[in-house]
Amino acid sequence: MMKRINKAGAVTLMSILLTVALAMTGCQSSGAKSPEATQNEQAKGEGASNSTAPASENSEEQSGEAIKEGSMEKEGNVVLKELAFVYNEHTIAISDTANEDQMEQMLGKPDNLKSHTYTADDGTNMDTLIGFTEKVYTYPGLEIKTISIPEGKQDSIFHIEITDPKYATVRNIKAGDSLDTLKDVYPEGKLLGDGAPDEEDDFRYEPSNYVDVMSFHIKDAKVESIQIYSLLD
Repeated sequence: MMKRINKAGAVTLMSILLTVALAMTGCQSSGAKSPEATQNEQAKGEGASNSTAPASENSEEQSGEAIKEGSMEKEGNVVLKELAFVYNEHTIAISDTANEDQMEQMLGKPDNLKSHTYTADDGTNMDTLIGFTEKVYTYPGLEIKTISIPEGKQDSIFHIEITDPKYATVRNIKAGDSLDTLKDVYPEGKLLGDGAPDEEDDFRYEPSNYVDVMSFHIKDAKVESIQIYSLLD
């Protein structure tokens, strides 16, 4: 009788052990994960979503930084290269350094040269420019203004106005060209007004830094004058 009981107990115990073993195997094969594993996978997922942010957002940040004035050397700065005119194989651009001797070498002796150093009591109310010296070079159909920083004493061009067709932009637009030609050559620009052919308007080419501007004054559907300038702080 005891032998039968022991035998029956052994069979029952083996059945219990087998059931437990099968249950553990099922848990492992079902793919259940520990909390730590789940957290690690979530962290990886968040990292992946950040790394796959739209390329346009990243490119906009990079391009915005690239064209910011002063962020690139002038030789590689597309903005400064565009805001220029050409005369006798000389390319003269906004922010170029140019003293009196250099201006005479590139453009000849000016018809008139004025110089003014800003002071607190000069009546101009230009307090931010106190100590700066502005020079105005006047040629037939061309006026160029330079400004010098008190510490460096270097003259740099900040304003150009052109009315003579012998001075052309780097894309070869000059006074007298048609509005249609201007639109074709500067597709990035836009008319500020209605742009009616029999009215005056301004066509502006303005890079994204909002500091340097090229403006074409339009009259009778033609370019009457060109202004290239940099806003002074």
